[in-house]
Amino acid sequence: MQVKTQRTSKIQATAEIERYSQLHPGSPSAVRRPSLSLRGQMWVALLGPRINDGIVGLGPTVEAALRAFDAQYLNALRSPIGR
Repeated sequence: MQVKTQRTSKIQATAEIERYSQLHPGSPSAVRRPSLSLRGQMWVALLGPRINDGIVGLGPTVEAALRAFDAQYLNALRSPIGR
């Protein structure tokens, strides 16, 4: 059952990403398309090789993770270099 649950979650997540991207077409997550994974009960939107080296958004839902990713992405653009 675990594999079926993961597969269903992946299909649902893909649909939610598309929906979010259509509603927010200019958002960083729509433009940059971060990878999305489920870790326990938390969704992780990641742009980069690892959480420590990339831009990450975490949330209990796909939408929350994408919103958090967008906020972190925009914050990284505003941050001074070398911070």
